[in-house]
Amino acid sequence: MVQLSNATLGTLPPGVTWAGYDRSRLRAGIVHFSVGNFHRAHQAVYLDQLIAAGGHDDWALCGIGLMDDPRERAKAASFPAQDCLYTITICPPHGAPEIRVIGSIVEYLFAPDDPEAVFARLCDPAIRIVTMTLTESGYNIDDETQEFKLGAPDIVHDLANPTAPRTAFGYVAEALSRRRAAGLPAFTVQSCDNLRHNGHVAKTAFTGFARARDPELAAWMEQEVDFPNSMVDRITPATTDADRTRLNAASGVDDKIPVFCEDFIQWVVQDHFRLGRPAWEKVGVQITDDVWAYEQIKLRMLNSSHSMLAFPGTIAGYRLVDETVADPAIAQLLFDFWNKDVIPLLKAPPGMSLEGYRDKLMERYSNPATRDQTIRIATDGASRIPIFSGDTIRSILEAGKDFRRCAFLIATFARCLGGVDDKGETFHTPEPRLTAADRATAADPDPMAFLTLPIFAGLGMDTSPDFVKTFQDYREQLASRGTLATLKDILAG
Repeated sequence: MVQLSNATLGTLPPGVTWAGYDRSRLRAGIVHFSVGNFHRAHQAVYLDQLIAAGGHDDWALCGIGLMDDPRERAKAASFPAQDCLYTITICPPHGAPEIRVIGSIVEYLFAPDDPEAVFARLCDPAIRIVTMTLTESGYNIDDETQEFKLGAPDIVHDLANPTAPRTAFGYVAEALSRRRAAGLPAFTVQSCDNLRHNGHVAKTAFTGFARARDPELAAWMEQEVDFPNSMVDRITPATTDADRTRLNAASGVDDKIPVFCEDFIQWVVQDHFRLGRPAWEKVGVQITDDVWAYEQIKLRMLNSSHSMLAFPGTIAGYRLVDETVADPAIAQLLFDFWNKDVIPLLKAPPGMSLEGYRDKLMERYSNPATRDQTIRIATDGASRIPIFSGDTIRSILEAGKDFRRCAFLIATFARCLGGVDDKGETFHTPEPRLTAADRATAADPDPMAFLTLPIFAGLGMDTSPDFVKTFQDYREQLASRGTLATLKDILAG
């Protein structure tokens, strides 16, 4: 088995491709916080293609690891051991997968061990863009006030220890403070997370932190830092130890950090980068000022339907997405949701078919090669439901439309929090935004207890007596009859 490194790029096994560019000429122009599987299957892949096309040697990536836990420490050791190279296995719905080596990440820094090395890179004039994948809940925005929350322990720590922070907010604020003092221009801050208006959310979060630290710095950031919006899409499952063994056996490469994903990929980016940007449009990135239209379609058709399949699928006993949508009842639920609840509320950008996008989504969900897990998608439902399904729920209730599928979504989420499926098997879906008391509320026999949780504020579910009654009916049926029996009655109604 080939040990992955710069020295072995010329001796890769048959079937493993490498773009062949000279990595010794690359220089980091982008810093990325939290180098997870999605980043490595998405932004890093686009950049790899662009570097291979020529003319972008100064736009390579420097990855930054933030979290100090065993898994992240193992990753921090693996990146330099492999010269920051890794394999990606791209899995189409039909046919053989494509295995490639990605070389666009040229440096990896582990922030907990050496904060000053991170600051040195962030203050390098060559760094013109700082990107991040912090997860939906990672921006620390209060649901009710829509302001940055200052009371989280890591935020309190970073405000008190600006030169030894734990979060991206602390690092970015200190780095921008140093760049400002040195007369250097501010880098662009670009969210690559799956959020509505992710650039606006990032601006609220980063300037909110800076304002608590230094109001003058925050005012400077308001004027000098660009926060472009973007929309990202590629299904990228977590890589388990079993996956790692399987992927390496197929590639013939000893890779400590392989990643696999579907063959679909999309990135829509708002063109606000005053220090310049890579020519992403040359490799298929859509550059537009109308990110909102694409974002709405993706959030309300893909992300919301992900929840619509993951909650009932998990409690019905399914663990893989392709197996879940192979169930005729769940497949029909998704098509009814798209056709009756979502598509009538959307307007497609010119040249885009919502029905075609719908059919492509089902094809992607049915792809057995990605082995995407329902529990992964069901995780952090407290963040996902308001962001991905909130507009649809609110619009349906305001218009007096059929809300049964939305009520079923919320009822299955509540049951999912109990952690036991219809077969009696236990499972765990992490919910960082919910307290132990919130989880207990999910089992409260009073439906209003659950529907008035802060995460649902403004959706109007608790003010509709018919919705409350339907939600409670479904919750009782899920407990007494099971998921699929309850669903079949809904579909027949």
